[in-house]
Amino acid sequence: MKSESTAIDMPESSSAAKGKEPLMAVSRAAKGGYRRGIAIFDFVLRLGAIVTSLAAAAAMGTSDETLPFFTQFFQFQASYDDLPTFQFFVIAMAIVAGYLVALTLNTAAGAAAAAIVYLAHNGNSNTNWLAICNQYGDFCQKVSGAVVASMITVAIFVFLIVLSAFALRRH
Repeated sequence: MKSESTAIDMPESSSAAKGKEPLMAVSRAAKGGYRRGIAIFDFVLRLGAIVTSLAAAAAMGTSDETLPFFTQFFQFQASYDDLPTFQFFVIAMAIVAGYLVALTLNTAAGAAAAAIVYLAHNGNSNTNWLAICNQYGDFCQKVSGAVVASMITVAIFVFLIVLSAFALRRH
């Protein structure tokens, strides 16, 4: 019996001959999965930012408290719309939630409201501003929670910016 064999002569590729062949081949599907994961994480963080900014606006917008003074006919009331800074806060948080692009607006609103919340808790003896949180505990608690929620929104936005920069980085 005669056996016939055929030999196929294949030259080496130029990159393999020069030692530039990658040790592990990375498929395009694996790269796409990585970027898709970052995109999904980015989307989830954006949803989180929407939720916290809406929560901040809702908490501030619904904060009010009435204290009876001697009788029911003579009462003191504290509400977010008594102070223009808190009105700005509610409007800014609504805009941030609606457009989800204004990190600066979010930071400004949160910082302005935080300054007023600080005065509400501690007062200022130099200007004769009394701390009102001893009397209006529920109001101050809601307002403080709203400011905390807005700062969480700021932190999420900063993280989203870093994540976007990382995703856009060229390999």
